[in-house]
Amino acid sequence: MIDRLLDRRLIVVLGKGGVGRTSISASIAAMAARGGIRTLLIEADLRGPIALSYGKSPTFEQVELEPNLFAMTLGGQESLEDYLSFVVPRPILRIVFASALYQYFVHAAPGLRELTMMGKVYHEIERRAPPLKPWKLVVFDAPASGQALSMIRTPFAARETFGDSVVGREAQNIANLLGDSARCAMVAVTTAESLAIAETLELEHTLASLKLDTAAIFFNRVSPAAFTTGDIARMVRCGAGAPALKHLEVLAEVARAELQRRSRERRALAILRRQSQCEVLEIEERKGVTGTALASRLIEQLERDGAPDLRTAGD
Repeated sequence: MIDRLLDRRLIVVLGKGGVGRTSISASIAAMAARGGIRTLLIEADLRGPIALSYGKSPTFEQVELEPNLFAMTLGGQESLEDYLSFVVPRPILRIVFASALYQYFVHAAPGLRELTMMGKVYHEIERRAPPLKPWKLVVFDAPASGQALSMIRTPFAARETFGDSVVGREAQNIANLLGDSARCAMVAVTTAESLAIAETLELEHTLASLKLDTAAIFFNRVSPAAFTTGDIARMVRCGAGAPALKHLEVLAEVARAELQRRSRERRALAILRRQSQCEVLEIEERKGVTGTALASRLIEQLERDGAPDLRTAGD
């Protein structure tokens, strides 16, 4: 599955806030880069958490994180102005940017920011001007589900609204990229939380209504199966028979809680697999691991479970 994803030009990573979408985005991008794929990671979060995890400041220009891996932050105003620079002569553009009418239009026009932010993603893939080296892969860590879906819908709506105008043609180009499953993959990230599962299924349904396939779902933070019911029974039995081992009763309670959580995850995973039409990959929980160390640990699992032909360059 991972090999198929990395064959695309664009991977859009979607999901509810707090499910680990950014960690999965960073891991996919780093894995591609370590496999020799020149990769750009675009962050929708202006704080740039991925760039910061590499010790780099978030920037609207590309910054190198490691060999073959670059990052940039996607800002609304900055993306709009960069996007317009492709279609409006620069001397005119400077006058436009300085006008009060332009500032009013930017803040008032519905969907304009979303369209131009997607336009920026499109231009990094299809219209990166020489002598800049092209990207073989762009990974877009999209915002939380609601805003991300608004960004994805906008090109499809704009091409109908603006017809054969400059904006309409650009919207058509973006929509064509998003709809081409050979070039673009939509992937979702979820956890076992009921609201996250519901949002993921709704996300897949909404994408399908736009004729966009969900290529994969990452079921994140799966707890390890450290204990069985037999283990718990033995702890209780040993603790009851030996006063010096009373701590086993406490450990049994911890194990019981973990087993219950694991059971909830299994039920959530069964619901997801039953109601979803795409492949689901389970991602193990990595407690106490963050930043680049977390990305490296996740890459190890993706290589083991999803892409045996790729090898990391190390942690």
